[in-house]
Amino acid sequence: MQLNRLITGALAAATLCVPAFSQTRIYNTVKTKLAEGKQVVGGTVSSNDPEVYCAMARSGFDFTWIEMQHSPLTYQETAHMVRMCKGAPAIPFVRVPDAVEGDIQKATDLGALGIIIPMVESVEKVKNAVKFAKYPPIGKRSQGGGQYGEMWGSDYRATANDNVMIVAMIESPAGAAIADQIAAVPGVDVVFVASTDLSSFSGLKQGDPKYEALASRVRDETIKAGHKVGGPLAWQNRQGYHFFQGPGETSLVRMGAQMALKGAVEPGTKRGVAATEGSEPK
Repeated sequence: MQLNRLITGALAAATLCVPAFSQTRIYNTVKTKLAEGKQVVGGTVSSNDPEVYCAMARSGFDFTWIEMQHSPLTYQETAHMVRMCKGAPAIPFVRVPDAVEGDIQKATDLGALGIIIPMVESVEKVKNAVKFAKYPPIGKRSQGGGQYGEMWGSDYRATANDNVMIVAMIESPAGAAIADQIAAVPGVDVVFVASTDLSSFSGLKQGDPKYEALASRVRDETIKAGHKVGGPLAWQNRQGYHFFQGPGETSLVRMGAQMALKGAVEPGTKRGVAATEGSEPK
């Protein structure tokens, strides 16, 4: 009996000495917000000006949609902008030109936590995106150099696979036809309905029943797979959508100028009182 007590006590003490498994640190706030069922909006950035980028990243957007498919931005410029605005609330996402190793490797190395893949019309394209964005054993991303550690911490290698998100853009009827297969690829987080190009490639206008059927198919198959659906900010009130591309910096400058000329008052200021030079938020 005494021996049994000793053995039981020893086992209990040994159990207390075993460290509990801790959950992976999640610093991609877009991922946590989506997991909570919240909507997220990204401001589109095409300029290479770090001050413009920081203004976008600190303006209230959940993420920045850094546009490298339809802009002359280089990865060196993008890396500089992201580094200059380290700690900004908006998480950097990059729409890469294509789902190829070089583009995705550079985007993840500079610290992007979201990889947006355009023109998805095949399952293979999405699989390649996951493969090149994720470290082994999930993918085949090489470790290399970059500023990702400076941006996200010394444990980046151990946490990156759980923080880097993949957004697959469906822009054509061919992509919509295989939306179920695209959404089923392990590692996909968001499937995005590219409204303008879906119209361009289908020859249909928004509101046309055939157009809406294509968009609805993408939405329904994505939700069925357990992922989030994305679209333009104008679709924010459509049922089932959570991830949105917001306007670009030039549109926002134009809208801001129009508001200012109409007499709109900056938040925190009084009408008829001029702002103090140099006091603008950074």
